[in-house]
Amino acid sequence: MEIIVSNEIENVCPNFIGACVEAKVKNSQYCQDLWNEINTLGEEFKNKLTIETLKEISGIAATRRIYRICGKDPSRYRPAAEALIRRILQGKTLYQIDTLVDLINLASMKYGYSLGGFDADKFVGNTLELGIGKEGEPYEGIGRGMINIQGLPVYRDGIGGVGTPTSDNERTKITINTNHLLVLINGYDGNEALVRQNAEFVQQLIKRFCESDGGSYFIYK
Repeated sequence: MEIIVSNEIENVCPNFIGACVEAKVKNSQYCQDLWNEINTLGEEFKNKLTIETLKEISGIAATRRIYRICGKDPSRYRPAAEALIRRILQGKTLYQIDTLVDLINLASMKYGYSLGGFDADKFVGNTLELGIGKEGEPYEGIGRGMINIQGLPVYRDGIGGVGTPTSDNERTKITINTNHLLVLINGYDGNEALVRQNAEFVQQLIKRFCESDGGSYFIYK
């Protein structure tokens, strides 16, 4: 898969660093060992973060800043990492979906980056381009119905949007039958070392919980 960062994104975030993890995997409905790790991380967040200090995590703060520059209210359209950790801090339980989605959520929360997780066999074409959503652009968010992505960073394949930092698209979503995984890590803070750590953590998780060899990853900017 080739990932292109458009001039639109370069203009608003010249330091953007992304990572793409691709691997063969075996999904499952639920993994207790994985949820033990998710719950442990949640307790750590409760002990050290508040709803306000959460916004100061580097990856979250940078994504919120890009939203504002592009004309989107980050308190209405929250980056996924922020939304997940915020839910924990509010005493709510995280949604349990399946092992692949759950581990991507764990990796997102641990590093503060918004991660897109996709069934790579559902993409149209071999190129994804990161741009900015346009007025009236159709986009069906997972579990959200049609959402307004104007002003949101968005990855597009050959026929349209597949992922934003707030919500991925129904068309390319992970299901229990997904065996070809692609994960995109969005480093709007420009911290390549941390983005690489996040990618390698995803690889570790899919090795442990999804019968994978970890696949491979590359950096794009």
